[in-house]
Amino acid sequence: MALPLSLIFLLMIHRGSSADWGVKYSHSHICALKDSSVIMSCTYTYPTGQQIVKVFWTKHLGEEHPDLSEDPKYSQRLQYLGDKQQNCTIRLSHVTQKDEHEYYFRFTTHTNKWITVPGVTLTVTDLQVESPERVTEGDSVRLTCKSSCTLTDRATFIWYRNSQPLTERRDTNNELLLQSVRREDAGRYSCALHGHTYISPDVHLNVTYAPKNVSVSISPAGEIVEGDSVTLICSSDSNPPALNFSWFKGGTVVGSGQIYSISKISSDDSKKYKCKSINEHGEKDSDAVTLNIMCELMMRMRISFIGQECLCAARLCCRF
Repeated sequence: MALPLSLIFLLMIHRGSSADWGVKYSHSHICALKDSSVIMSCTYTYPTGQQIVKVFWTKHLGEEHPDLSEDPKYSQRLQYLGDKQQNCTIRLSHVTQKDEHEYYFRFTTHTNKWITVPGVTLTVTDLQVESPERVTEGDSVRLTCKSSCTLTDRATFIWYRNSQPLTERRDTNNELLLQSVRREDAGRYSCALHGHTYISPDVHLNVTYAPKNVSVSISPAGEIVEGDSVTLICSSDSNPPALNFSWFKGGTVVGSGQIYSISKISSDDSKKYKCKSINEHGEKDSDAVTLNIMCELMMRMRISFIGQECLCAARLCCRF
């Protein structure tokens, strides 16, 4: 922006005569978190005998210096904490990226006007969690709470998993280290600063692991009668889900797939069955289950047939 010659001359004089006139900013650059409150601290000096008429902050240079406290975009969020003697500190609340500007303090005496360049440059940042998309159970994983600029105020970071605070993870380090990660560590992670309302967007941590809790279920449940059809279903907990299954009858492989069906079952099928669940991280066998097959005759009932007796026991089908 081109400045009028009169203002340039005034600024040059003021820069050269700072022993009597001047504004001193505590920070020339401020990095603040989105939706937080920012303190811009400063002090000003002027020769003895001068009377302060007006003090205000502005973000414009030129012949006109609009007072931020009269700007509708700032008036409800700006609070002057200083005085008309030496302190020119202000608080700006609920900052957003639209507030990113260079700000200047200006004061007027009964004989002079003063503004100091450069002023305070405000940068507003949000928070983002950086993490690997997926990790394997047992690995160590590091999550980082990142900002686009280095926060001016000393920050204490808080971590959340599935919107619940990890109270044991509160420190000045912006990293969350999960050693020997477990499947229970999977979930949505976000971060925040202690004392602030802003929370970063969620990032999902996907923990992969080999099959666990492998089991076999039998359908239909209950007693199995010779001649029935039976379905065995292999279930497991794994990530990614198991795509390969093997079936064993005794010690022999008899099938593949998550479902193994036996039609017109006979006493020869009365064996121990188990399944193996496999994914890219490993494999695991289920416990063995035994199919108890009964004949159509009632259990433990003696039957006479052509002068001979047959005992139909729980695991033996009578044959004649």
